[in-house]
Amino acid sequence: MDHEWRYTELPVRARQAIEGFVPPDALVARHLERYADVRPRPTDHDGDTEELDGAVFTHHFEDVPGDHETVRWHYVETGTGAGEPVVFLHGMPDSWFLWHHQMAALSDSYRCVAIDLKGYGQSEKGRGDYRRSGAAGQLVALLDAIGVDRFTLVTHDRGTVQGDHIAAAHPGRVRHYVRGEQHLHHFHPDLAPQDDLLAETPWSGLMEDPKRFVVWAYAFVGNLPVADEDMRRVIQEYSYPGITRAVPRYNMASTFRKEWIERRSDLIPRWRAPVTLMQGRDSRSQPREFYADATEHIPHAAGVEVRYVTGGHFWPLESPEETSAILREVLRVRRSPAC
Repeated sequence: MDHEWRYTELPVRARQAIEGFVPPDALVARHLERYADVRPRPTDHDGDTEELDGAVFTHHFEDVPGDHETVRWHYVETGTGAGEPVVFLHGMPDSWFLWHHQMAALSDSYRCVAIDLKGYGQSEKGRGDYRRSGAAGQLVALLDAIGVDRFTLVTHDRGTVQGDHIAAAHPGRVRHYVRGEQHLHHFHPDLAPQDDLLAETPWSGLMEDPKRFVVWAYAFVGNLPVADEDMRRVIQEYSYPGITRAVPRYNMASTFRKEWIERRSDLIPRWRAPVTLMQGRDSRSQPREFYADATEHIPHAAGVEVRYVTGGHFWPLESPEETSAILREVLRVRRSPAC
């Protein structure tokens, strides 16, 4: 192994936390019983609205050039159209809905836009460019199309991998990068057994039952219970046709290790906006010890801070009020210099 890319040894606490990392079938079966009655949700139409946490959310669809043809995007907005845009990107196995509590909490002051990543939710699921850099570029084309110029970027998990490319390629447009639940400078493959599992899903069948996969994933790296009504909607949003075939294309296009190397060698040095790292205090896949020295490894950002949220990997839903309060605070305080 090249010395520059030597893995960081896991702290004892983190090593103990990942013992029995993959949830046993019996545990998954017990959780599945709780959601046995969840049925698929009808697709939305452009302009459909719904009320969540007292805020009105509007569904939108946009066909944007990409993959030498067009890419169809589904995104959801709430808040004031005159407010500063805040763009939310979800991870796996989620959708725009991961952020609905935070969007509602910020809707009095911001234009909140949450996007279903390509391959997820109600966005495009056809074959095409599933490299993180390519998908991120197409996502920026969507922002161009809907009139989002300078914005705060809030990301989680696999959405953060695309967010890293956006922050690097468009430093003048990202006002503030609120980066969640993804490896930064430190990495160890024992924290990512799902990397190979996800790449093999077309053959192993791991994702063939969307409900089971969602329950498996939340048991895998979650920590605190998620409200029943939220979990039911998460299952529904991951159950639209085509998701189980589209999402693994990302994992076949790269590996967690390659992402980590690209991040350290190319992407991080190009970040210029203020960066807030949000991590689950008891995240099993992202040990908090790996972020203690984060300031040393983001040399050109306008500022760096780390905020830990009570819970595991899925803290936007595990600790929604705390997550919303932290976001409101960091968005109020942090601003990049005008470009």
